[in-house]
Amino acid sequence: MEKFIWAFIIGGGICVVGQIMMDVFRLTPAHTMSTLVVIGSILGGLGLYDPLVKFAGAGASVPIVSFGNSLVKGALLEAQNTGIIGVLTGIFEVTSAGISAAIIFGFMGALIFRPKG
Repeated sequence: MEKFIWAFIIGGGICVVGQIMMDVFRLTPAHTMSTLVVIGSILGGLGLYDPLVKFAGAGASVPIVSFGNSLVKGALLEAQNTGIIGVLTGIFEVTSAGISAAIIFGFMGALIFRPKG
């Protein structure tokens, strides 16, 4: 039960930071998301994000900050295996399943539901 509470607090805290960025600093949603991805990348590169994921579980692995962490982890892992070209290929290798799923399910949703706008 305690794990769920910490996931809620950490995940909610990340969302609060994003909301503050939009409300107080008047950043657009695109700028906010990009900033959170960069923050996740920096924390992942410094080795600080994985302990947060171990501690908070889905509260840290679901928000957009985790995407930046995944990009860096994939790049660093593949760079160790294949050298400098692995920095580029590792990014796509680690995140391709999630991005592909988002595209496929988004397309399927567009076929099933009629968008209004």
